[in-house]
Amino acid sequence: MANKKKVLFVMQEITPYVPETFMSKVGRILPQGIQEKGKEIRVFMPRYGIIKERRHQLHEVIRLSGMNVIVNDTDHSLIIKVASIPSARMQIYFIDNEDYFHRKAMVKDENGNFFKDNDERIIFFSRGVLETVKKLRWEPDIVNVHGWLGALVPLYVKKAYQEDPIYKHSKVVYTIYDNGFDEPLNKQFKSKAKFDIITDKDLDLVKNPTYQNLTKLAIKYSDAVVLASENIDPEILEFIEKQKKTVLPFVPEEKIVEKYSEFFDNLLA
Repeated sequence: MANKKKVLFVMQEITPYVPETFMSKVGRILPQGIQEKGKEIRVFMPRYGIIKERRHQLHEVIRLSGMNVIVNDTDHSLIIKVASIPSARMQIYFIDNEDYFHRKAMVKDENGNFFKDNDERIIFFSRGVLETVKKLRWEPDIVNVHGWLGALVPLYVKKAYQEDPIYKHSKVVYTIYDNGFDEPLNKQFKSKAKFDIITDKDLDLVKNPTYQNLTKLAIKYSDAVVLASENIDPEILEFIEKQKKTVLPFVPEEKIVEKYSEFFDNLLA
C-alpha cells in the first residue's frame, strides 16, 4: 500500500477553542475531512490566552517543548501543548509562549487596538510550527497555511528550510481570507524576520509591512493559493495573477473538504 500523503495545517483559528468565524469553522472541519479522505494530518494553532485550558484539556508535550526561538535578538521559550477533539479523532498542537500568547485576546486588545508586537508573534508562530514539525520528524507533502499569523511559513519553508529533508519536497498552499489589518506591522519587521540564509532581498515585499504586502510575500513563496472569501483585496488578486499561481477559487462551506482534497491531489500528482 502506498504511503499516506501528509498535510500540515497551520491555522490562525479553530473552533471550539476560539469564537466561531468562517476561518475557525474551516480550521475545524477541513483537517478532519482531509484525514477522513485518507491523508495523515498535523494541525497547529496559537495558544491564545482566551483558550480555556482546563475545559479543553490542553496539556504540555514535554518532549517537544523546551526549544527557544530567537526573535529580535531575544530568546523566547517555545512551549507545545496538545488537545484532542474526540469526535474527530484529531489532535491539535498549540504554540505557546508567555510573552506572545498569554493575553486575553487574539490579535487586538479589548479596545480594538492591533497588538504592537503582532510582527514578532507572526515570526514566533511561523518558526515555532516549523521547528516543532522537525522535532516530530514528520515530513509534510503539503503545508497549508490559513491566516496571516502564519504568513512567513511559505518563505521559511522555501528558503531557510529548502535543504532540510523534512521540508525539501513540501508543497506550500496559502489560504487567503478577508481578515486583513489596517495599520502596518512594526517597521522593523523585515529585519526581525530574517534568519538563517534569508536575506533582505527575500523580504523586499515587506519593506512597508502592510497586510497586502505580507500577503504578497506569502503568495510569492507558495506553490498555490486558495481564496477563502469572495471579498479578497483587488491588489492581492492582481498579484496572484502576475505570479501565475495555481488557484482554488472560493468554495462554499459544504464543498470545502471535497474541493481542497482534489486540489491537494492535483498538486501532488
